[in-house]
Amino acid sequence: MSKYAGEEVLVVPRSLFDELGAFEGIRTEGLDGAIARLLDPTSHFFMDRAAAEDDPTHKQLIPYCVIRCGTRVLNYTRGKSGGESRLHALRSVGVGGHINPVDTGGGKTGPDAYQAAVERELEEELRFDVPHTNRIIALLNDDTNPVGQVHLGVVHLIEIESDAIHSNEDALADLTFTELEELNGPMFDRLETWSQFCVRHLAEG
Repeated sequence: MSKYAGEEVLVVPRSLFDELGAFEGIRTEGLDGAIARLLDPTSHFFMDRAAAEDDPTHKQLIPYCVIRCGTRVLNYTRGKSGGESRLHALRSVGVGGHINPVDTGGGKTGPDAYQAAVERELEEELRFDVPHTNRIIALLNDDTNPVGQVHLGVVHLIEIESDAIHSNEDALADLTFTELEELNGPMFDRLETWSQFCVRHLAEG
């Protein structure tokens, strides 16, 4: 039996990604139009995750939420209970995960289902004790490795006024806030690739 236990995940065809303008790393130009196309219900569908993980002709759409408190950014070590074994033991600044059929509850489609997935993932993984803002700041792609080839990240920046956040999952180990300058310096090589792109982008911003 698959380790994904029949999980279905939202995917877009690789051809749509190419049509929108394939890129490596972070993309911020034309963001609103690209997001609108990706979240259009006619552009995506659910696919068996076991098949999707080995199918580079499709991209799994992943909300990747970066949480910032002043000049510090939340980061953690991916534990073994996380779903993607290829990323274990690396540090990450991104919280989020796959979009599943459960997110279409109540007849939600497109952007509404996507937003429901973002909120579900955040509630599953973290406990916020403070108000926060949430906005999409970029798309993220990395075709240089097998994980990146089958995923497309939607980068969210979540800003909070205090670091009163706690982990709800073992998969998020050693949760801490670190100065962006340190993440972009001494800690950079310990970060997973997507986090490296995000940290560099924030540091340059």
